[in-house]
Amino acid sequence: MQHLNDRSKIATNMSKSFTKLINNLEKVLLSYHTPVIAVSGGVDSMTLSSFAQLTLGKKKVRMVHAISPAVPKAGTMRVKEQSEIEGWNIQFIDAGEFSDNRYLENPVNRCFFCKSNLYETLSQLATGTILSGTNVDDLDDYRPGLQAAENNSVCHPFVEAGFEKSDLRLLAKSLGLSELSILPASPCLSSRVQTGIKIREDDLASIDSYEVWFQGTFSPEVVRCRIRVAGITIELDDATLKSLSEQDRDRIEMEALNYFPQFGRVSVVISEYKQGSAFVGKKI
Repeated sequence: MQHLNDRSKIATNMSKSFTKLINNLEKVLLSYHTPVIAVSGGVDSMTLSSFAQLTLGKKKVRMVHAISPAVPKAGTMRVKEQSEIEGWNIQFIDAGEFSDNRYLENPVNRCFFCKSNLYETLSQLATGTILSGTNVDDLDDYRPGLQAAENNSVCHPFVEAGFEKSDLRLLAKSLGLSELSILPASPCLSSRVQTGIKIREDDLASIDSYEVWFQGTFSPEVVRCRIRVAGITIELDDATLKSLSEQDRDRIEMEALNYFPQFGRVSVVISEYKQGSAFVGKKI
């Protein structure tokens, strides 16, 4: 990733509509009192952090990253690297969700308890406005974490400024963050565990390690290693799924069993990726 030092890094040949979005975002950020950004390690919150620091200055914005068994190790490393490059005023914390049995029991609204722990912890650490990287597209999805955000007066500058996912990716690219701009979505590791199956740290570590192996071996556009009542399901984008040979499939299944020794011999299924397929039951 590249170092950002001033607003001139933003491309000068932007469309008028995108320029308007940038101006909107700047105004929104300037309206907050000593903002604190919850940085997950994904493109949304990291792009927001980079732009906010350029807009407000290092002394007027803070970033906080929660280190958790549910956060992919690559995400935490990404935050650490970018924070060092840009000199973020950042704090690394434990939000405490793994001490909350309501979260560990993995109900369909598990994200509500995760975000509640995060935002309540941030409220204790800082007196400023808590910000998230939520964008307009997120509002069309089932996200119980948004209720936790509302309960804790969390603000969503991308939503207020009218940014869709494609807009914030363009912003990342315009800031010189080319790698970040094309970063695939990577929800928390707990989202791979079927509703009702208890969240366990060793299972999440196995999921993370297996997905890293799979990415390094097959370079898929999407891979989700899911834990289900029936066993392990490996969900892949259509192109990758169709490209697999029988030998590939045998290797994928064998490696899945190797990465999950705690399960013994269980069923391993390879199927097409379906967003949110681990959420089972009535949405609360």
